[in-house]
Amino acid sequence: MAATPFRIALASCRVASTPDESVRLAVEVVEKAGATGARIVCFSECYVPGYRAGTAQPAPDAGFLDRAWSAVAAASARARVAVVLGTERIATDSRRITALVLDADGRRIGFQDKVQLDPSEDACYSPGSGRRLFQVGPLRFGVVICHEGWRYPETVREAVRQGAHLVFHPHFGAAEPGSFRPSSFADPANTFHEKAALCRAAENTCYFATVNAASEGAPTATALAAPDGSLLAWQPYGVEGLLVADIDLDRATGYLASRLRT
Repeated sequence: MAATPFRIALASCRVASTPDESVRLAVEVVEKAGATGARIVCFSECYVPGYRAGTAQPAPDAGFLDRAWSAVAAASARARVAVVLGTERIATDSRRITALVLDADGRRIGFQDKVQLDPSEDACYSPGSGRRLFQVGPLRFGVVICHEGWRYPETVREAVRQGAHLVFHPHFGAAEPGSFRPSSFADPANTFHEKAALCRAAENTCYFATVNAASEGAPTATALAAPDGSLLAWQPYGVEGLLVADIDLDRATGYLASRLRT
């Protein structure tokens, strides 16, 4: 019997100029994702209200965040599409990078905080703890955020060993002065990051979906790697849009992740 494909969408959105604009754009993209037939859409790291490290952002506002999440949840319910929203949250007087997961009814399934911070983030954020598995319909998935997915393979492996077919990887990567400007995915002249995305898929026999915001000269693209480590689809650098793909959950066996002996 032929497998039934599961359609996902990866949101390569432009960097919003204000927190309010980030909410408006997120709502628009969720509705567009639903129109494509996608069952889940994932945004980049801290898309709402915006990534703080190295940028000027308003002070954290728990009220704003709750209203933003509610607006995105309402769009999720209208569009009948689940959402992995890169955002931040305030927990016990600390600010955390996180992903809010909503089901297709707009209900909050839960959060996955970033556990392994990049050193540049220490002044803005505090690390979370613990990891969890999420499920939307037949799709089981984990979330690893930026630095922890690139540099800590065990974060992906843990999710797959718990049964994840797919690991979402919201990240934020912007061009630095004089940096290499890629035009093709995993260019040998580029940094290790995109090669790592292919490795995370191949070494765990899972799908790996890495999601960046669209910005001029971005060093990493929004892309989807298949369980054999091949590149299934990618979004051109700096180009806004939804990357939509059908995945076969039967291919994501987790076989190589299950072979690890601890």
